[in-house]
Amino acid sequence: MEYRNISLKDRNSFGIEASCDRLVDFVDAEDLRQVVSSGLLSEMPWSVLSGGNNILFTGDYRGVLLHPVGREISVLSDDGTQVRVRAQAGVEWDDFVAWCVERGLWGVENLSYIPGYVGAAPVQNIGAYGAEVKDVIESVETFSVETLKTLTLAAAHCGFGYRDSVFKGTLRGRVVITAVHFVLSRTPAPRLGYGDLQAKVESMGGPSLTVIREAVVAIRRSKLPDPKELGNAGSFFKNPVVPDSVAQALKKQFPDMPSYPGTVPGTTKLAAGWLIDQCGWRGRREGCVGVHERQALVLVNYGGATGQEVLDLAARIRQDVQARFGVEIDMEVNVL
Repeated sequence: MEYRNISLKDRNSFGIEASCDRLVDFVDAEDLRQVVSSGLLSEMPWSVLSGGNNILFTGDYRGVLLHPVGREISVLSDDGTQVRVRAQAGVEWDDFVAWCVERGLWGVENLSYIPGYVGAAPVQNIGAYGAEVKDVIESVETFSVETLKTLTLAAAHCGFGYRDSVFKGTLRGRVVITAVHFVLSRTPAPRLGYGDLQAKVESMGGPSLTVIREAVVAIRRSKLPDPKELGNAGSFFKNPVVPDSVAQALKKQFPDMPSYPGTVPGTTKLAAGWLIDQCGWRGRREGCVGVHERQALVLVNYGGATGQEVLDLAARIRQDVQARFGVEIDMEVNVL
């Protein structure tokens, strides 16, 4: 299906009023091959619009947006312990998590209630509560707009990092993700060491798959606004990763500052929300935009905001954090 001059207001969780020249649905590589062969992508800029949950439009998009609509989930193999699963790019991520939990498959339960599509998950290497999607990805199916061929990338070649991947780097604008392969387990393996998850799970009856999922959903709902009620893209900023020496120096100045071991030896991850909160931004509103009252990582559109207003607010927040802590916080949201 192809749409022309379509409004994107209901297709981005920020609720920003914008439009695009063309929006093209695709299910699989064959659909994409037809789009590329038509010459459409060589005539104008293009990008992929998944669920619209991690994107900020700063104006009308003068190009083509490719929208995945394939929603098939299938089991590739099951040896009784490990289960390999394939999910198409258009599957809602939380629907995929629910599918896994219902079948007793461990690995993605900590990533419950993260908005977006499966196809966007490896791009951002989504993560929450001590888990990242790279931990369970076996490979990623892609379609090359340059060669019109399919290529399946093993996880080791995806360049996964903190909220990062090769799909945000060297392969950006060159390939489109069509499906993702996961390796999940039937062996219980609860991960409860991050934040307040363990206490919540224990209060709900103990670490079963269902309880962990319900606990994560409950925590996220209590902290994050519903985009259907208040426009937002979830966490707008990444947690900064700094050398241990920098973190230690900051700890001396700010003993209450939360911190976590970085994935790279010699580094520490700081809580961007805490840094922003300490600068007095949580709950502040400037016109149509503001910082959510319960979570300083979340910027919100109170109605009628432009993407540029959100971007300007983010810039002021970043400047204040840099001035007070000497730490730079980067945006997690993709800007178009």
